[in-house]
Amino acid sequence: MNTPQLGSIIIGDELLNGKRHDKHFSHLIEALAKRGLELAWCNIIGDNTSIITKTLRYSLNSIDIVFCFGGIGATPDDRTRHCAAEAIGVSLYPHPEAIAEIKAQYGERAYPYRIRMADLPQGSRIIPNPLNRVPGFSLKSHYFLPGFPEMAWPMMEWVLDTYYPNLQNLAPEAEQQLQVLGVGESDLLPTLEDFVSRYPRIRLSCLPQISTSKPALELGLRGNAQEVNQAMDELKHNLDNINIRWYSL
Repeated sequence: MNTPQLGSIIIGDELLNGKRHDKHFSHLIEALAKRGLELAWCNIIGDNTSIITKTLRYSLNSIDIVFCFGGIGATPDDRTRHCAAEAIGVSLYPHPEAIAEIKAQYGERAYPYRIRMADLPQGSRIIPNPLNRVPGFSLKSHYFLPGFPEMAWPMMEWVLDTYYPNLQNLAPEAEQQLQVLGVGESDLLPTLEDFVSRYPRIRLSCLPQISTSKPALELGLRGNAQEVNQAMDELKHNLDNINIRWYSL
């Protein structure tokens, strides 16, 4: 069985035109790291209906666990609820639990506008909002949260605690790095391609370091601790055999 990856979709024109700086990406990385998890992918997109729908249609067809931030309000530029419904081919409807939450917070002031945020895609489950009780919602393994960090981040923690309490320690448990001196990426391609074929579960990274002096590479290995130790010893031995200088980081 495939293991779901963790992804994120962050929505807002203001992020792409520079009016605001995104905070969700770095916070999500930190929150997941505390659970031994890591983000596999992230899309930052604008308030464009076709792009939001296309992005959600693609990711909703996966088994990935996806946190979506932004665009679930009631103003005309808040399009995420409509796009999510379109992406899976359902309609929006007045969600009874969402109505109850919004009315409990605002009473008669929920009408005529705030109550619109209770129109959710059919099949949704609500995500409680501890700040103002206007809920987020989930579809499949996608979790739609407000753009405001003060609301979104505790709601994200609630999702992880409620639906994924046992989702822990899936990130590679060990990482080792070394610097290789005097060579570029192309010089090591045969060695690295052979290495990857024999250690398919190890994540290899190769980062060139640009400088005015001699070329250098930073090589990293991530994965099971025992495999990483074995693979790194072998990698160092192979570099020694072809007279490549290296030192551990």
